[in-house]
Amino acid sequence: MSSTTATTAGVRAAKAESGLTFAARRQRERLLRLVLIAFALVYALFPVVWIISASLNPANTLLGQGIIPQNASLVNYERLLNNPTHPFGRWMFNSFYIAAITAFLAVMVSALSAYAFSRFRFRGRQAMLLTVFLVQVFPNALTMVATFILLQQIGRYIPPLGLNSHGGLILVYLGGAMGINTWLMKGFYDSIPRDLDESAMIDGATHWQIFWRILFPLVRPILAVVGILTFVGTYGDFVISLVVLKDPQLYTLALGLSLFIGDTFSQNWGVFAAGALLGAIPIVVMYILLQDFIVGGLTQGAVKG
Repeated sequence: MSSTTATTAGVRAAKAESGLTFAARRQRERLLRLVLIAFALVYALFPVVWIISASLNPANTLLGQGIIPQNASLVNYERLLNNPTHPFGRWMFNSFYIAAITAFLAVMVSALSAYAFSRFRFRGRQAMLLTVFLVQVFPNALTMVATFILLQQIGRYIPPLGLNSHGGLILVYLGGAMGINTWLMKGFYDSIPRDLDESAMIDGATHWQIFWRILFPLVRPILAVVGILTFVGTYGDFVISLVVLKDPQLYTLALGLSLFIGDTFSQNWGVFAAGALLGAIPIVVMYILLQDFIVGGLTQGAVKG
């Protein structure tokens, strides 16, 4: 009897020790996750905190700057918004409407192109798809000279689409957004059963009615993703706008802000930080409001291929 009691006590002790070991391991794992999360937050938020600090630093410099600047004030924001030679409001408006027009056209043209590649069978279809994909492989920097010459030639006949025009800039952005967006949307169209098309055609629907009334509403998640990503990419672009635009009144936000730090002898880092912070607020708000569309569109695209 005593042997059985000792055995039972030993089993209970082993279970208790095992439970304590498991609890300690879970606590260590939880602590490790918290440390990693804290490190990731610090890594991600430090540049934002530094930009906010620079925008509040009246010394207008990054040398010797601390996290909390001395004599913090809004003087850099006043310099930014009340500078007649650097129209921040116009630059921001230019970026907004160029990005909005580009996003809308990219969504519509890519949707139509993807529908044609998905639903129609025609000679050269595979070659065109491969060409569209290969065009996206080459970096934009390799096309700058060709883009400049092409817009220069177009501007001779259609000035609103030539150099130093928003129309020409939108044309370049639209061409760059066509490739990958067409491939993304084609995958969504391919996932929709063709039975819907055939049923609609039996009822007398045309291809345009099938596209607009049946398929277009079904691919709204990827439409939202394409529109948002195109808007954000266009809104923050610097290189292409630098090549196309020359008039400061036509500058986009990124190109205009570069004027504050372009001169070696008069670099206004505080004003630049204030402008960058104000310019980033609309994009952050957009992501917060539309995050469900972004996550939903990307995850559905991953499942549907």
